[in-house]
Amino acid sequence: MARRNVAVIGGGPAGLMAAEHLAGQGHAVTVYDAMPTVGRKFMLAGKSGLNISHAEDYARFVTRYGAANDRLRPVLDLMTPDAIRSWAAGLGTETFVGSSGRIFPVAMKASPLLRAWLKRLEDLGVTILTRHRWTGFDGNALRFETSEGIKHVTPDATLLALGGASWPKLGSDAAWVPWLEAEGIAITPLRPANCGFDCDFSENFNSRFSGQPVKSVKATSAAGTTQGEFVISRGGIEGSLIYAHSAALRDALDRDGHAALSLDLTPGRTAERLATDLARQDRKASLSTRLKKAANLDGVKIALLREVIPEASHLDASALANLIKALPLAVHRPRPIAEAISTAGGVCLDALDAQFMLTSRPGTFVAGEMLDWEAPTGGYLLTACFATGIAAANGIDRWLAAGEA
Repeated sequence: MARRNVAVIGGGPAGLMAAEHLAGQGHAVTVYDAMPTVGRKFMLAGKSGLNISHAEDYARFVTRYGAANDRLRPVLDLMTPDAIRSWAAGLGTETFVGSSGRIFPVAMKASPLLRAWLKRLEDLGVTILTRHRWTGFDGNALRFETSEGIKHVTPDATLLALGGASWPKLGSDAAWVPWLEAEGIAITPLRPANCGFDCDFSENFNSRFSGQPVKSVKATSAAGTTQGEFVISRGGIEGSLIYAHSAALRDALDRDGHAALSLDLTPGRTAERLATDLARQDRKASLSTRLKKAANLDGVKIALLREVIPEASHLDASALANLIKALPLAVHRPRPIAEAISTAGGVCLDALDAQFMLTSRPGTFVAGEMLDWEAPTGGYLLTACFATGIAAANGIDRWLAAGEA
């Protein structure tokens, strides 16, 4: 097949992975990105260690994508967690499996991997043009705003990999939504995913405990029960334990107008044991003293219980024990989408054919977080971005080949 020109719009994980595969298939690839450098959200993720994938049983891994499970299942086979580790090793980045099953680079940084990846792309002949902001279609042409004015490009095929709406300062600002809607492409409204929530805490609680971690707790919602820790934010809650339940809480708020997370503040002790130990305490002692001695609760857990149940000091031992084991923490709204780790919603999967091409716009493909899927943190998000990038690259290659037949 003759060398064809492919435009990849978006220099995040999905776009760069697609560019690597397209260049490897012999195409002339240009990556366009609005920011001064590519991979900015990738680099931000690396600040906490770059959780690149997850080593849990693969049969379980592929169920982490909610309503998109069936569509993504064969796609994930293109870039499994083991394949990601091998790919990273090929770029000189060795990885390890942490105690939680999450996979990280040994260096615990994103920058060495990204540098090696960009060098590979350069060696493959990929051109990267930054400060090129895509602003929609002009007929068959792509329109870009650049420092030199408006530029029009007409490639043989286009991949859109512009991300969702979280962390817009890093480039994912969802400006593409109205442009695709104007083309008649169905888009599910974008919503925050893996996000914190407002709880409308009192000013006294906020001033004393904002920023403090709540450790060793179990949280239960429609998403199930998980153990971990979270952080009291200004007026709310955030952190990995909350993110695991964020989709369930968000959906409950949308559906019912209210939602609550049930917190077990003492995962290692039964309600019966707690009730017995609390009953032994001197009723004249303060609630804090009784909870410290009988339940071994620290200051932030005691304050949280009192914030949620102001009348807690008047409860008998059994009722208090039940609250400690199932504290109903109401959440009132998700934090703004710009603060979320990722987004739900995007280009409807039904708007694409099996090759990730828009059925209403032949030659235009979509990958990554622009698509209507979501997943929890833990390496699942990055894995699906890699995999959909490869799937779309394969689709582009097949479509271009078919056009020459």
